[in-house]
Parts: sequence; C-alpha cells; structure tokens
Amino acid sequence: MTLRDDTEPVRPPGQIRGDGRRADERSAVVGNERLTALAGALLLVLIVVELVTVPTLHALLSVHIFVGMLLAGPLAVKLGSTGYRFLRYYTGSPAFVHKGPPRLALRVLAPLLVATTLLLVGSGIGLLATGPTQPGPLLFLHGLSTLLWLPLIAIHVFAYTRRVPGLIADDWTAPAAAQAPGRGRRLGVNLGALLAGAIAAILVRPAAGPWSAWVKTNQNVPGPFVVGMVLAALALIVARPLRWR
Repeated sequence: MTLRDDTEPVRPPGQIRGDGRRADERSAVVGNERLTALAGALLLVLIVVELVTVPTLHALLSVHIFVGMLLAGPLAVKLGSTGYRFLRYYTGSPAFVHKGPPRLALRVLAPLLVATTLLLVGSGIGLLATGPTQPGPLLFLHGLSTLLWLPLIAIHVFAYTRRVPGLIADDWTAPAAAQAPGRGRRLGVNLGALLAGAIAAILVRPAAGPWSAWVKTNQNVPGPFVVGMVLAALALIVARPLRWR
C-alpha cells in the first residue's frame, strides 16, 4: 500500500476489485434473503386463504382453485431463491458460506417440504386436467400430500415467520436497503409471479365447473385435511421447545 502526498492510503487496484467483489457477494446474500422473505410472506397469506376454503369446498371450490393457481407464482420464486442460496453455499461462495446454512433440522425437513409441496400443487393441477370422472390416483395423492404437507409447513412457518417482517421492512428503510440494491427488482419479480399465477388461474377457471358439481355430492370436510391439521398442531407442540433460529 502506498501513500499520496496528503497521506491518504492508496489501495492497489487488485485489492479494490477484491473488496468490490466481496461487497457484491454480501449484497447478493442480503438481497436473496429479502427476496425469499417477500415471496414467503405472499405465500403465507395465500396458503391461509387456501386452508380457510377447505371446510366449505362445496361453496368455495372456485376460490380454492383460483388461489391454488395464484400461489404457484410466488412458490416458483421462493423455490428459485432458496435453490439459488443452496447452490451458492454448496459451490463455496464465500459470502453464502459465511452466512451459513439453516439449522440441521430445517435442512432435513426442506426436501420433504419441497417434495410434498410439489406433489400437492401438481396433483391439484392434474385434477383440473382430468376432471372428476377419471381422476386416477391424483385424488388420492392430493389427499395424501395434504396430510403430509400440513405438519411440515406448520414447522417451517413457526421457524421463519418471526424473521420475515423485519427482512421485508429492512428493504424499505434507506440505510438497510443500501446493503442490497435491487429492491425494485425483488418487488417486480414477486408482482410478476402473482400476475402470472392470476393469468393461469383465469385460464383454468372453466375446468373448475365439473369439480363444482362433483363436490356438492361430497360435502364432508376432507379426512386428510382434518388429520393433517391435527398432525400440524402436534408438530408445533413438539417443535416449540426446539431452537430454530
């Protein structure tokens, strides 16, 4: 390192570039975390609405289907952002390695949660394609994935939900936002995902008709939903004493 005449330190160009690269990587970590938090918050709202419709599907099936398609957009964003973090961490990105992985229990649950989520959403979309006359194994898979998914998502929400409001708020405060440029892009990605989901929901709306007629003759609350909610409550009781943060 050399000194100018006014004794101000002058860093070599290589060091300046290295510092800039490290700063960019730190910003990428913060930006990824905030993108994930915003997508997660949108998903949580939509999931709550989706669950509320289940006990009265005979009256709210069209809402159930619309919201189910709508949440596919934010779900894709969240899977993409968490997958990106996973990739950067396990390929040795210094900033992501320094940030560290989630706790071991959450890392174990993550593949199960992703698999059941994809099965739940995928089987739901498949049921729209087949209709109620020939659903094949999809109706069973939709119920089974619901039963397995509910306790997993309950633990996931319990582990992360307290951090999400702060992460979203940080993106809208000037000093914190300066750590991670791209707030507008993060917002735009999530809004674009919602719009794509809304368009898909509108396009598949005609397929809801046959199911609306079918569900009126099957008005009982789905058994897998009831069992899944009980398992979710038990999972929260067991998980509450554990350290998730």
